[in-house]
Amino acid sequence: MKKMEWIFKLFLIIMYCTMLVNAQDKPRGEVVGSPKSGFRFEFLLELDDVESKIVSLAEAIPANKYKWRPDKGVRSVSEVFMHTGDVNYLLSAAVGVKIPDGVDRNMEKAITEKSKVIGFLKSSFEHIRKTVMKIPEGELDKSAKLFGRETTIRGILFNAALHLHEHLGQSIAYARINKIVPPWTAAEQARQQKNSRK
Repeated sequence: MKKMEWIFKLFLIIMYCTMLVNAQDKPRGEVVGSPKSGFRFEFLLELDDVESKIVSLAEAIPANKYKWRPDKGVRSVSEVFMHTGDVNYLLSAAVGVKIPDGVDRNMEKAITEKSKVIGFLKSSFEHIRKTVMKIPEGELDKSAKLFGRETTIRGILFNAALHLHEHLGQSIAYARINKIVPPWTAAEQARQQKNSRK
């Protein structure tokens, strides 16, 4: 086995184990409707967590920072969030769900207004959530193609989770460079400070 293939498979195993641990930390009733167990359920729990963080970060970054980019030729704040949403639609299409009319790859650069970016992000998360809920558990190992590569529907969902976390990390870095504390970190710091006064 080639070294890069081994590293990629190890990374997927680590990500899956992380998803399992996170799922155990959350009440089982958080996901409304089916599924109630299995891989899709665990994926949806993870999706809820990463969506909450990405959207709250998008809301916390001031509108005047949405065109900020760390260097020439690198995605701006708005472009990272739009790209994240765009790929939610793209990966849903890879498992056979039609991309809604009006959603196209040009939106990443065309939409920069904060409220519209956040609206697009939220819609994309709702779209991928509905996509996953429609997939029968028994079809997760069904053959599929992603960017011309043979994989499975489960593999596409792994890619979706990896992609979301990749750009969550990028967005956190963008926020920190601009002196913005991620909202969940700010809430935890406030809680610790409150407890220290007791």
